[in-house]
Amino acid sequence: QVRLVESGGGLVKPGGSLELSCAASGFTFDSASMSWFRQSPGKKHEMVGYITSTGMETAYSDSVQGRFTISRDNARNTLFLQMNSLTPEDTAVYYCIAGIAWESPYRGQGTQVTVSS
Repeated sequence: QVRLVESGGGLVKPGGSLELSCAASGFTFDSASMSWFRQSPGKKHEMVGYITSTGMETAYSDSVQGRFTISRDNARNTLFLQMNSLTPEDTAVYYCIAGIAWESPYRGQGTQVTVSS
């Protein structure tokens, strides 16, 4: 059974940082590209970025480029999202996905990130 469990969300002030984690199980993690998406109330989901199975390649949306970093630890079956210089516009539920499509059948339950003073 595939399981993706995000953690690390919370309330942070503008300009602050957070690191999200995603613990994966039930599939061959080190063979899968992984991605982070986010969704704010009333808005369509947005891809934050993705990382290839080896971690050698990453890509980010323009809105987070230079502020967010995706990494992975294949030995621990864990995906990370380091978020710096957060703004209120980054407030959303963040999802870990196996693959690079929102429509993937393997998506975590999400973790709330709120950026507010």
